[in-house]
Amino acid sequence: MAQQSRSVAVRVFRTVLAVTLVLLLLPYLLVPLYRVGHPVSTLMLGRWFTGQNVTREWLDFAEIAPALPLTTVVAEDAKFCRHRGIDWDALQEAIDDLQDGEAGRGGSTITQQVAKNLFLWSGRSFVRKTLEFPLALWIDLVLPKERVLEIYLNIAEWGPEGQFGADAGAQYAFGRSARTLTPQQAALMVAILPNPVTRSARKPTSGVRNLAARYVARARNAPDITPCLWQSAGRAGKV
Repeated sequence: MAQQSRSVAVRVFRTVLAVTLVLLLLPYLLVPLYRVGHPVSTLMLGRWFTGQNVTREWLDFAEIAPALPLTTVVAEDAKFCRHRGIDWDALQEAIDDLQDGEAGRGGSTITQQVAKNLFLWSGRSFVRKTLEFPLALWIDLVLPKERVLEIYLNIAEWGPEGQFGADAGAQYAFGRSARTLTPQQAALMVAILPNPVTRSARKPTSGVRNLAARYVARARNAPDITPCLWQSAGRAGKV
């Protein structure tokens, strides 16, 4: 009887181990497939499975008003064109802030946010960060920068009622497509990230307006990100 119990325990352990390994490896197998198509986030899947509203209209990168990707980069990840998935300097600053007892900056790159949104979960967690880091490095290696940014803009949550992606967010906030956003509207949308439930581009507070104004100024003085996107596309095509 004891032998039989041990045998069952071993089989259960092996099954759990196998399932765990599959779940850990699956994102790495899926990332190359995401060079094309319209991937969805885990949050979108969760809302679908629980019967909640999800609104998303995918826009290819070339269709999105240029002000939005530029403002997103200058606001969310200034070194997006230079790092390889993780901004180690920003990460060190975030760690220093935590050690000093300050409300730390996030330190997450756009690539890390794509890894989290596609495959992981929200909230602060050491386990999640441990899984997120190598995924971000892999995503940057396999996908062009333009594709990473395109996915981010199409899976980010941009409204309080299940609006995902830039187009749904723009329609909710301004009644217009993300194809025709002005620099000011793009900045208002970026200013409500990462929490479009407590912040609103539709009815922005003075704090959101002030933040958006700073983003407009940064974007106006920022270098063109187009060259880095094209160079990355060529680099990733060789992988």
